[in-house]
Amino acid sequence: MRDLFAASLIAADPTSFTARAVRLRLPADHRNARPIWIIALGKAAFTMARAAVHELEERNALIAGGLIVGAHELDSPHPALRVDTGDHPLPGERSFAAAQALAQLCEAIPGGDRVFVLLSGGASSLVAAPVDGVSSSELIALCDTLLGSGLDIGRVNAIRKRFLRWGAGRLAAALAPSRIELIVLSDVIDNNLEHIASGPCVPDATTAMDVRLLLDDSGLTDRVPPSLLRYLDEVMRGERLETPKSDSPAFLFSGVAAVQGNGGVLDAGALRARVLGFEPVVIVNEPLIGEAALAGERVAAAAMALPRGGVAFWGGETTVTMSPGTAAGGRCQEMMLAAAVQLGDAGRSASGITLLGAGTDGRDGPTDAAGAIVDANTVARMAEAGVDPVTALRRHDSYEALDRAGALLKTGLTGTNVGDVVIAVRM
Repeated sequence: MRDLFAASLIAADPTSFTARAVRLRLPADHRNARPIWIIALGKAAFTMARAAVHELEERNALIAGGLIVGAHELDSPHPALRVDTGDHPLPGERSFAAAQALAQLCEAIPGGDRVFVLLSGGASSLVAAPVDGVSSSELIALCDTLLGSGLDIGRVNAIRKRFLRWGAGRLAAALAPSRIELIVLSDVIDNNLEHIASGPCVPDATTAMDVRLLLDDSGLTDRVPPSLLRYLDEVMRGERLETPKSDSPAFLFSGVAAVQGNGGVLDAGALRARVLGFEPVVIVNEPLIGEAALAGERVAAAAMALPRGGVAFWGGETTVTMSPGTAAGGRCQEMMLAAAVQLGDAGRSASGITLLGAGTDGRDGPTDAAGAIVDANTVARMAEAGVDPVTALRRHDSYEALDRAGALLKTGLTGTNVGDVVIAVRM
């Protein structure tokens, strides 16, 4: 099981993808080429920046400067690149400082120079800062509300990016007329560039009216700071600027984006399963979305339909709707806890089944676990440790319950981020 996940993580390594994308975007002759700048933002920022630096140095390209903002402190891969660490999953003081460093860099880049923008999931929080008219504390409150709202990533980002200094195409506007080369490691299922890292370099298709209606339809209007609603009203009245749209001149200077997502990860895991002799090997086309607990039940049911010797793979990103006073876990952990309860209730029908659910970034929610590995005996081990799995699931206390059962999967930060992977094996 761990071997299959490890094979998936190898395929998720952004090094070769980034190097190839950089290589394809370089002119054959560098003698008269403009200097190159690097902006790398997200959980995979350091890995992507390191690959880009290596490729550029191999071709004697001039790296003038840049900024890397990731989730943990590392040494810069090039003396001209500044490294900052942001806060995640909620923005904090380090995020605000990183956002200011990005502003200073944008002002320093001469128009016409080439900028490689390397994006990966997590950048929305890591380099977060509020737009004018919204305070830092209000932005944090908004992000906290959205994380526990149960909304899918598309709707979360439609709301969140509206209030982010660098979201919704604003980075592209700040960099224009510099030439932007966008290279993206996608953590969303449809690889929609508007949803990845809050779409800093692509047009925003939503209007302030759309966001206002989305808050109303989602029942969040009374749960967000009033200043955010005033901000939207001011945009609708023309007192503040709308976000950059597809007809904005800012996007005239952007090349075609290179994007790598979740699909290759599942393919790699499936290939490894075939090498190990599993049969049949199934990649489920329907992504895992929606409430994590319900997704866990679906996965458990599908696993019980597998013949012995079979393995199935899913990709996706589920959600967890939190309520006041509930504990902190991660979506993969909650999914696996729900699946474990289902397997435990199934008795002999679940014999031989093992499930793994984990985030490819190595961090599931606000915890140090990537996810969990469960089977039909997991709930029995919880009971022996004095944990009621059903109560833990209701309280979203998946981390503690799975930890007491010895079911947590801890990989450490992986340097990549292409969504979540779920694997079911039946022996």
